[in-house]
Amino acid sequence: MNIHLVDGTYELFRAYFAMPKITSPDGRPVGAVRGIMQTLLLLLRQEGTSHVACAFDHEVESFRNAMFDGYKTGEGISEDLMAQFDLAERAAKALGIVVWPMIEFEADDVIASAAHKWAETQGVDQIVMCTPDKDLAQMVLDPKIVALDRRRDITLDTQGVVDKFGVMPESIPDYLALVGDSADGIPGIPRWGAKSASIVLARYLHLEQIPSDVQQWDVTVRGGATMSANLEERRSDAALYKELATLRLDVPISETVEELEWLGVPRAPFEALCAELGFNSMLTLPHRWLGEDA
Repeated sequence: MNIHLVDGTYELFRAYFAMPKITSPDGRPVGAVRGIMQTLLLLLRQEGTSHVACAFDHEVESFRNAMFDGYKTGEGISEDLMAQFDLAERAAKALGIVVWPMIEFEADDVIASAAHKWAETQGVDQIVMCTPDKDLAQMVLDPKIVALDRRRDITLDTQGVVDKFGVMPESIPDYLALVGDSADGIPGIPRWGAKSASIVLARYLHLEQIPSDVQQWDVTVRGGATMSANLEERRSDAALYKELATLRLDVPISETVEELEWLGVPRAPFEALCAELGFNSMLTLPHRWLGEDA
């Protein structure tokens, strides 16, 4: 079996910017919700999709905000998108998909935890993390765990991560600590660009293993002396940024692998939600109903 772990927050954002703005009969914005329902139904139709879970950032902030004041918040997210977060979770449940709404942790953390927990489970052929988020590249492990960018139809295995970032999956937290990640509010270390960081980490793997004296580096990068000086001056900052970028593997998951099996769309909840949101044209989209013959 394959397990598909969907980054629901990413899918909601993607749908929000891709779909026309529409409202429900009672005036609520629902365009992004319609989009995420459509894309999840497409996933469920694909051959090889059998076990599915969808993770959402139920709260935009997480435990990382207490660690670093500059970490991402909900600032800048439009009100009509924020208003669709809860509805998106309801929509995924109405499709018969296991939903993980994150409050203390982030969606990426529970996806990482699930991948770590089930990668070696008997009967699991592959875990497909449905997200282009660079954070989750750290979890890629051939041949068991891959990352799928569904919009571009690009699957990243270990070599794919190396080709894209220049480092092995296990170096991704170090890479983000040095280069920074604007999406998460991680500033990085000055003068550590993507190319230079990848050259250094390809040799030393982790920032803790980078020699303090640039004269001891056995790789050559332009501006290496300044990079080294900046890292030494900010070693504690870099360690914090790495901790922020390192996904948690201990998020509690109550479901078993068997409980992730998708058996069909539960007709009554789906039809009720479509009626509530004005999605009558979607009533014929499910290809399998729960408890009914295909």
